[in-house]
Amino acid sequence: MKEKVEVVLNKIRPSLQADGGDVELVDVDEVAGIVKVRLTGACGGCPFATMTLKNGIEEALKEEIPEVKEVQQV
Repeated sequence: MKEKVEVVLNKIRPSLQADGGDVELVDVDEVAGIVKVRLTGACGGCPFATMTLKNGIEEALKEEIPEVKEVQQV
């Protein structure tokens, strides 16, 4: 599942990088369906980071990988 998550994150990454940020995969708990990521660069301190995480990254991952239940920022 980790490889699938990386593929989806690589699709999202260009839009984050366009705003001066990025996303880094930290861990995938395949049993619980939890993906842990770290927002870096401008995304790390952005007031919209939570919205980006939940409405952008989490939704994209859930759509392409049904096993993903939640995305957490670490």
